[in-house]
Formats: sequence, C-alpha cells, structure tokens
Amino acid sequence: MTITLLQGGMILCLGTADTIYDSGYILIEDDRIVDIGDMSSLPTKSTADSVIDCTGKLIMPGLVNAHTHTPMTLFRGMAEGVSLLTLDGWLTAIRSLEEVMTPEMVPPAVEIACAEMIRTGTTTFADQYFFTDQIIPVVAKSGMRAVLAYGIVELGDPEARQRELANLEGFLEEMGEHRGGRMQGWIGPHAFFVDNSIEMMQTQRKLAQKYDAGLHIHMSTTSEEDDITQAEYGMSAVQKMVDLEMFDSQIIAAHAITIPEEDWATLAQQNFTAIVAASACMRAGVEAAPVVGMRKAGIQVAIGTDNVCNNNDYDLFLEMRTLAKLASFREKQPGALPARDVLDMATRVGAKALGLGDDIGDLSIEKKADLILLDQQEIGWSPYHENDPFTPLVYSVNGLHVTDTMVDGEWLLRDRQWSTLDFQTAVTQQNANIKRLLDLRAQATSHN
Repeated sequence: MTITLLQGGMILCLGTADTIYDSGYILIEDDRIVDIGDMSSLPTKSTADSVIDCTGKLIMPGLVNAHTHTPMTLFRGMAEGVSLLTLDGWLTAIRSLEEVMTPEMVPPAVEIACAEMIRTGTTTFADQYFFTDQIIPVVAKSGMRAVLAYGIVELGDPEARQRELANLEGFLEEMGEHRGGRMQGWIGPHAFFVDNSIEMMQTQRKLAQKYDAGLHIHMSTTSEEDDITQAEYGMSAVQKMVDLEMFDSQIIAAHAITIPEEDWATLAQQNFTAIVAASACMRAGVEAAPVVGMRKAGIQVAIGTDNVCNNNDYDLFLEMRTLAKLASFREKQPGALPARDVLDMATRVGAKALGLGDDIGDLSIEKKADLILLDQQEIGWSPYHENDPFTPLVYSVNGLHVTDTMVDGEWLLRDRQWSTLDFQTAVTQQNANIKRLLDLRAQATSHN
C-alpha cells in the first residue's frame, strides 16, 4: 500500500459538493482518495510515503476529452482549407492518407497524442479509430484512462461488413481482458446511416449488449443523416434510431450540430451525450452546435477536441475557452455558458458520458486519484477574485500551466516532465513516417 499526501495547494473539488479549499490537503491510498479537507483539519498523526508541497498550485480533477482520433496526429496540417465535417471533405483529404498508412506509423502518432493530453491536463479520453491493435499497447504504456472504440466504416459493402464485424468482435474480446483497469472497449460506427448500413447498426447494437459496450459515433455534422432517413423512412435520424432500439446502449455522439430541435426532448430521455468540438466546428466553417439549447432541453453535453486535423491541438483548456466564447457568439448573449458549467462539461459530465462517473470527474473520498496540478504563479491568474477560480481556468490559462498529472495515484507528468512516455523519440519517428506516408500516397495516385 502506497500513501501520498498532497498539501498546501488550492483544491477545486468540483462535482456536486463543489467545495473549494484555499489551502487544503488530499490523502491518496494507492489509487483512491481516502481523505480531503482544509489544512487546518489535517490529522496530526497522518503518515505518508510521499508528502508533496503544493503551495502555489491549484489541484483539480483531470479533464475528460470525450472525442478524439489519436492516430491522426500523423495527419496534422494535412487538411487545411477542407471541411472534415462532410463525407466528401473527409474522403478527399483524409481517406487517401488512411488507405496507404501502415500499422507501424500508428504507435508514434498515438504516443504524441497521449503526451500532448497528459501535458495539458487530460487524464481520460474517448478514442475512435481502426488499427486498435497498435493503439492499445501505447495507451497502456501512457497510463491514461481511455475508452477505446473500434472505428467502423462500412459504406454498404457486404465484404467490408463481415471483415469489420470479425475485427470488432476480436477487439471486444481482447478489451474484455482489461475490464476493471484503465481501458475499456467500445464500438465506433463512424456515422449511422451515412457510412453504416441498417444491417450493420443492428448487429452493432447486439454486440454492444453482449459485451456491455457503448457506441461512439459522429452525428449531425451536417444534415446528411436526416436527409437520408427522411428520404428512405419518412422520419428523422433520431426517430429512426429509436425505432431501431439503438439507445439501448450508451451513445456518445460527436459534434451534434444539426440535430432537429423537435428531437431534443427525445434525446434528453435517452442514454445519450452530445460531444461538442467547438474548434473543429469553427475551422470547418460550419454553424455552431446549439449547446445552450440542448442543455436547456435536458440533453447531456460534454467536450471533445476531435482530431488534430480539424483542431490541431489537444489542449482541453483552450477547447473550453473556445466553446464558451462560441456559445456567447451564437446566442448573442454574454456568459451564455457560465465558466463553472464549462468546467463541469469537461470533467463530471465527460466522466458520466463514458460510464465512469462513479470513479472519476470530481475530487471526493473514494473516487479515483485522477487529478492535475496547475501553477498559479504563471500569468493569467492575477488578480484572484474570492471563490472564482472558474473564470481564469476557462478564459485566462491554458494547458501549459499544468505541472503535474496523476491517474490512479500514479504520476504521468511530474514537474512538467513525462513519467511514462518518450515524446521526443515519438516525434522523430513520426517525422520519418510522414515522409513515407506522402510517398505512398503519391505512388497510389500515380497508379490510379
């Protein structure tokens, strides 16, 4: 048993208690918080294997990035001027690269993504991609908490359907061995109706129930799904999903920009979370997701960065800032999303969306020790207004203020240095891989 004591820092518990300790302590036993409080109440007989002075630091729950595609750091900067929120744009800019990328290119890309998230305060993420056999070992090495979904693009091809289903079930079987650990396996249909057939959706629903897995999808980046379902079935995509009983399993849906308002009440009653990615939305030149309206209707909304072709970075603090500003711009209302609510979306709501709400999302006794420390001596904090650390966290600071990142009581970042990953080696490998990738695409293009 290992006992760690963090003391002297400002503690932002968040969660339902929402307690703030101006100078507090957290006692961690192995992977869980066993005591937390003000320094004045620190037990005098408390013994710890490690005592860490957190004076000048803010301690808060680790952030939850609820929508990523980690291998796509390999394509960063490769889709400038193209909207990846349309099927045509994605096929044009990204699919030609994915068709020639090779398995050995994936691990350095994932290591870079995990390193960026750890460095900027994300402790848990939800990923959706293929090459999962290459992703799993790197995520395990990183020490991050992750919900990994096997990404499926079927496009109505029966051969692709059978191949992907076989790969998917193998993946779910493998991830079952990690149950109870930091990783879990989900199903990742790229987009219902757009590139996954009804037959595939029905099979995925059954597999989700069999393996107790959720579904990580893209939804309503444009009106494509609704156009398809209205033409073929005379109803909206949400109504068709209800008809197909797709909400029997937990669903997280990235973007959620154009869901018809008449479907909001239905979604509020389902096991459903909209994952908004404000930076990707803005860079694609599309309208902003109606976050304020969806939340008022009772829909659970969390935050994701999307891939770094759409966004270009994994800093969830910057993503919170962008979302808060974009919501005010869309609603023509200052403070349309209060800073405290935005932090909640990036912590507690994200955890709940991934089925992890009992373990993470706030700092309280018996929760997992997933937390981050930020340097309050850096720019952006002053002057501090009593009981309002929320405004600077959303509007002033960024992920590079993070000095330390902990998951399950284990330091993944200590004094701004990675403990589990070799970032520079991964960068060197990726720089070589991108040259090879572009050569392979040029060869494929010339043969066509």
